[in-house]
Amino acid sequence: MADIDLDALFAPDVIQDPYPFFARLRSCDPVHWNEPFQLWVVTRYDDVVWMIRNHELFSSAVIRNDRRPPHPPVDPEDAPLFDDVRAFRADQLVEQDRPAHLAMRGVVHEYFTPAAMESWRPFVRAAVAELLDGAEPRGRMDVLTELAAPLPVRVITRMMGVPEEDRELLRDLADKLLYINRGEPYRLRPLMDGIRGMMEYVSPLVDRRIGQPGDDFISVLAAGERTGVFDRHQVLVNTALLLFAGHETTMNLICNGTLAFLRHPGEWARLRADPARAARLATEECLRFDPPVKSTQRIATTDVTLGGKTIRRGDRIRWIMAAANRDPAAFSHPDVFDITRQPNPHVAFGAGVHYCLGSALARIEGQEVFRALAERLPEIELEANALEYQPSVQFRSLKSLPVRWR
Repeated sequence: MADIDLDALFAPDVIQDPYPFFARLRSCDPVHWNEPFQLWVVTRYDDVVWMIRNHELFSSAVIRNDRRPPHPPVDPEDAPLFDDVRAFRADQLVEQDRPAHLAMRGVVHEYFTPAAMESWRPFVRAAVAELLDGAEPRGRMDVLTELAAPLPVRVITRMMGVPEEDRELLRDLADKLLYINRGEPYRLRPLMDGIRGMMEYVSPLVDRRIGQPGDDFISVLAAGERTGVFDRHQVLVNTALLLFAGHETTMNLICNGTLAFLRHPGEWARLRADPARAARLATEECLRFDPPVKSTQRIATTDVTLGGKTIRRGDRIRWIMAAANRDPAAFSHPDVFDITRQPNPHVAFGAGVHYCLGSALARIEGQEVFRALAERLPEIELEANALEYQPSVQFRSLKSLPVRWR
């Protein structure tokens, strides 16, 4: 279409604020063929929900079934690294279809139930308090580096049963793994550094858990190896996935949600009035309004008609949860940040068989952070005239979020 920039997904203004572009797509061309990326971009809420419910038509094994080169392009000398990235991603739980996905998810499901995750709330609350104890006397902090990034690493390393002194190493590896959905041409180099470092770190831990299992997440995956559901490479890859997925999404939820409150003082006042009661709904609205994951990708398993367009078998599809969450057909006043919004059927965590395993934990971390900020730092304000986002088509990731308080 003439008014749609076909390469806009990585355009600086769209990275900075994607919602006007998503709204234009949703209104003008909700099932949109993007020529530079060679994929369909789906933005309407009802279409996204329909695709999620009809998972058998849209394979999650994109990296295994799609042999096209990466886009945006990578540095030519780094192109051979893409095969190693493929091998890593292809064994992730999130890249599987049934029946493999069902079997793998069955191994780890009980570990991540809402009830099981609720038992982690005291640890999360204590970790948030400790991080704020360190920042509060200074009167300012970067929410990203001093709260949003270290919190999930503390939680995940405890879940993995690894020593506290290794937190910084794992945080550094997680930062490198985040390049997996970035757009820089050099991105495969830091990504492969993170993959190799993580696999080397986890391998001896898995060896020990095979012979001496505990109650940590690595032991859960090791049990899947003993029963034949996982092989060793899959255990290592999915341990890395926990660090990567839990780190990035929670970090983005905290930063994007905090920024939404800073830009909407009326809603901040609502949260401050009763943080314990308001934090649950507030977190859901943060997830809807500016979700940590903008989009996810699938590949068509058969010819499908959607929105009057024919999607061919083998075509790539990227559905935009961030656009669906602002669809006026599904949400009244969708561009308004309203922490009392009910119902709030956002798709920030997906839905159906691939519903995010870590959603309950991410919610707890968000609730505890927003509650603590409202209770302890009621006069918090933004300390920057401009903010920058990472160039990712999948994640909504701030580069920093400096704040101050009186």
